[in-house]
Amino acid sequence: MSTIADNLSALAARIDSAAKAAGRDPASIQLLAVSKTKPADAVREAHAAGVRDVGENYLQEALAKQEELRDLPLTWHFIGPIQSNKTRAIAEHFDWVHSVDRLKIAQRLSEQRPADLAPLNVCLQVNVSGEDSKSGCLPADVPALASAIASLPGLRLRGLMAIPEPTEDRGAQEAAFAALRQLQEDLGLGLDTLSMGMSHDLEAAIAQGATWVRIGTALFGARDYGHA
Repeated sequence: MSTIADNLSALAARIDSAAKAAGRDPASIQLLAVSKTKPADAVREAHAAGVRDVGENYLQEALAKQEELRDLPLTWHFIGPIQSNKTRAIAEHFDWVHSVDRLKIAQRLSEQRPADLAPLNVCLQVNVSGEDSKSGCLPADVPALASAIASLPGLRLRGLMAIPEPTEDRGAQEAAFAALRQLQEDLGLGLDTLSMGMSHDLEAAIAQGATWVRIGTALFGARDYGHA
């Protein structure tokens, strides 16, 4: 059975190959290890293999892991849907939030970010595929929302995030990621982050400018939804 270190090495090779194919510096693409439903021990193993950034979808699970792993210098990213009653804990315990999709949530995160911490890095989640089941603002709402969020004092707007509709069609994958990249370029805000691409489509995401690829299954193995 392959270890997390083996998987990380294979992912590094995929990222390197995809970056070179796109004429990009592999160092411009960072791996976010998505550890939802995985135990803290798996995150500890990933850290030992070189992982420094960890993404979590579920707040209570994330807080428990943060407590168990507080001896490790990890950067924590919240990437799941955000309920209003969870914003204070997110603002207090995370370094990044990739899933801001409405102004009310952004305002609460800004107000509740502790003054002794650096501004919270945030990405605006966009529903690029128009799926009813997906979180994210509509592409048409991005300019006004991004402008409003960029002015909030406790936050630092870094870029856009998307989870396109899954497909094995490379052309369709790239089209969705290209749409997100174009949205960001059109904003003209000098943003530096495109959080897009997962285990099955990271090559297409990198071809279209991804700076964070969010990897769960290809790093930790299939998810165990009975665990959390």
